[in-house]
Amino acid sequence: MRWQSIGSARRAVRCFNSTRLLASKAAGSPSRPELPPGSELAGKSNLTPQIHNKLQFLQKKYTDLAQQLSGDISQLDRQEMARLSKELSDASNVVEPYKRLLEQYSELIELQQMLNTPSLRSMAQEEREVLLGSIAATEQEIISALLPKDSAEQAGAILEIRAGTGGDEASLFCGDLLQMYEKYALLRGWKFSTVSMINDGERVREAIAQVSGRGVFGKLMFESGVHRVQRVPATETQGRIHTSTATVAVLPQATHVHVDIKESDLRIDVFRASGKGGQHVNTTDSAVRVTHLPSGVVVENQQERSQIQNKEKALLILRARLYERERQRLANERRASRNKLIGSGDRSEKCRTYNYAQNRVTDHRINFSLYDIEGFMNGTALQLVIDQLRIQHDLDELASME
Repeated sequence: MRWQSIGSARRAVRCFNSTRLLASKAAGSPSRPELPPGSELAGKSNLTPQIHNKLQFLQKKYTDLAQQLSGDISQLDRQEMARLSKELSDASNVVEPYKRLLEQYSELIELQQMLNTPSLRSMAQEEREVLLGSIAATEQEIISALLPKDSAEQAGAILEIRAGTGGDEASLFCGDLLQMYEKYALLRGWKFSTVSMINDGERVREAIAQVSGRGVFGKLMFESGVHRVQRVPATETQGRIHTSTATVAVLPQATHVHVDIKESDLRIDVFRASGKGGQHVNTTDSAVRVTHLPSGVVVENQQERSQIQNKEKALLILRARLYERERQRLANERRASRNKLIGSGDRSEKCRTYNYAQNRVTDHRINFSLYDIEGFMNGTALQLVIDQLRIQHDLDELASME
């Protein structure tokens, strides 16, 4: 009965609002575009009036295109037909969630008015909380749809982790980060494989991994930077907290289509692998060093026992580094052209702190802290920070387009 009551109340409120809106239009409304009714009830929104104006323009464009394609198209050639169809499809990716958002705003108005009815207040409040979460998700969907797509975000990734300052503790932290990303990849259903590693037991000086799957780079791209750990090392006898660092670089995995490397541009040297010893160490020239002469980029690999396999892995890393270099060059040109400075996540920037004593992980780029360091290092809580970084990244990109 209570659900029937709230449903009847919402229909009555909807009828009242429609009558009031018609009266408002009849009286005349300002020519200046305004925020949609109900948006002010959603609290802080990432959609500015300028973005709403753009969305209203796209909505009109979508309607015009739909009418044009549903009318007489006999005069359109195949090329023009394909162009209009693509424009309609692209516009629908934004317009459809925007229509849904406007409907959610209307529902919010209804629920807000029902809060004044004592018998409906509790149930209306519950629905309102759920609806606010849906509105936030729809707004983020719209923002993502408005941004130009980067094909690299759908690719796999090459993950490079290196110990920074802090001696043995930095090497241990480097190994911890490698395990964290491997656990995160497994939770996402991605394939994680170590391409190269320089280590002494749990002490990892350098590790390069290949992460394969759809959308890997789009998730991990924000991990590039200097990661700082503050904890008591296992070797510390007086309980003092040490600060150590490790650098992380995430590169999109390039294909032969993305990067064309000429054999004449490569110098390949082979040498004997170094290590603790063993049947295949220092007995055969299995290690490979590949130098890309035009750029000066050098890659070494001695992870495998086979010279051929080491060469393949070295070329994989080289191709990723060249691809990322070109991506960064184009991105820098775009940023310069719109006179905008964005935190790039370069390795020179301190991006995150892991404080074990406080059970805290803080991402300094967005000033976001999470108090679950165990869950974070197990890979289960990492997605929470990545989501916040994605939201901020999209907002920054969208602001630069206004």
